[in-house]
Amino acid sequence: MIVTLALAAEVLREAVRRKWVLALGIVTTLFLLLTIGALRLDVVDGALATSKLLGNNAVVNKIPIDVALRPILQAVAHVVFYGGITLGTITCAEFAPKLMSPGRVEHLLSLPLKRSQVIVGTFIGVWTLTSGAMLYAATGFSLILSIKTGVVIAGPIVAALLSSLAWAAIYSAMLVTSTMVRSAALSATVGLCVLFGGIVASHRSSILVLFSPGLGKTVVALVTMLFPKISLLANLSASLASSEAVKVGNAAALILGFSAFSAAGLFIATLIFEQKDF
Repeated sequence: MIVTLALAAEVLREAVRRKWVLALGIVTTLFLLLTIGALRLDVVDGALATSKLLGNNAVVNKIPIDVALRPILQAVAHVVFYGGITLGTITCAEFAPKLMSPGRVEHLLSLPLKRSQVIVGTFIGVWTLTSGAMLYAATGFSLILSIKTGVVIAGPIVAALLSSLAWAAIYSAMLVTSTMVRSAALSATVGLCVLFGGIVASHRSSILVLFSPGLGKTVVALVTMLFPKISLLANLSASLASSEAVKVGNAAALILGFSAFSAAGLFIATLIFEQKDF
């Protein structure tokens, strides 16, 4: 375990050396600054009297703050969720192929470590990098709203934690691709395909009714079963961020499904990497 964490730390150090951490920090900070400039909230006696979001006025009298802010918190949750995953997919696609480049991978394998530790260490390092950016954005936004309203708001942080779970599933698929082909472009493409496929899979029932019985419907049904239900997890994060009631059983099943998908991806990536002759 110590060796695995050391490899994860090496991934983070490389991200610092290559300015990836700085780039993610700048993009996230710009988002927060735009939020500060676009969002104005005035609170009177513990209730939201006036809300002005992105230039559109909406006056709400004597409404609890958590209810008045619900649309804003849901929007932020979706931005953090999808924005963080998309940014991570594009910016972090190069790490695994770079780690497995000729010369470097041979050096790693010459050290007293297992190939599974290389895979898991890379996964933990990249997952931590992107999840940290998501958590930074969510925490910053929570602080902004808390300061402006005078009420502690932590919903966006919960959304960031769930988005990191979705990112783990997507990056596990990207890692499988990287063990097969040393291509950052292909890895990013697979990640975006899993993201899009997960959105489609979330609406699987609605889509299947559009097909007549036959081979086409069977193929679509089987393919959509393979993807994690991204949109459902995004909606869950938005509901938790805005303090809406959720069904514990459905939420637990969804989280368990994403965890299983990530574990399966790591297992497959390890199997492929074990078969490689470097």
